Amino acid sequence: MSQITKCVRGVISPLLANVYLHWFDKAFHRSDGPAQFAGAQLVRYADDLVVLARHMGPRITAFIEEKLERWLGLKINREKTRIFDARTPQQTLDFLGYSFRWDRDLLGRGTRWWRVFPAKRTMQRQRQWLRDHVNARHSWEPLPEMMARLNRHFGGWRNYFSLGHPRREYRQLNGQLLKRVGRHLQRRSQRGYRVPEGISVYAHLQHLGLRFL
Repeated sequence: MSQITKCVRGVISPLLANVYLHWFDKAFHRSDGPAQFAGAQLVRYADDLVVLARHMGPRITAFIEEKLERWLGLKINREKTRIFDARTPQQTLDFLGYSFRWDRDLLGRGTRWWRVFPAKRTMQRQRQWLRDHVNARHSWEPLPEMMARLNRHFGGWRNYFSLGHPRREYRQLNGQLLKRVGRHLQRRSQRGYRVPEGISVYAHLQHLGLRFL
């Protein structure tokens, strides 16, 4: 029963946050709010929000703290809250699983560009997911079922994290996926699993049905 309650609470929490924080949105954009006196913009998803402004002055921060903590009675997570200067190189903003960074040009031309890619914590969670779901405890699982499970998981992950420039992170996860599934095949076979002659492990796993990122 506790698991069901936790599941329902997890689903309804974003909805309740949107209903409650709707009034913060209204206050932010009214005539005395930061949207008017500072030209600021509010980006919010449930209880996660980012405020964009040319200068994050004390008037804006005071407004946000007063409305959220005093008016609405909420508590700001100070550990996750910070002022991010987008013009400063190598500073990274993490939001909704993504990282946003004013990065150096990949070709060394001296220019910079906005790189959007899966965040470090996002990648850590995926590597941990692979360790938890492709290991000795799953040796009993038929290979087609494992391939289908991996394809469902990483297919959904790819759909969400296809925005921006995730090619580097895709390569990293593909390498982890190749390594762990390759080891899994060896573990399942008492005589040692052999890939057909003249074909790579990568191509063989694709032939078996595994879809890489």
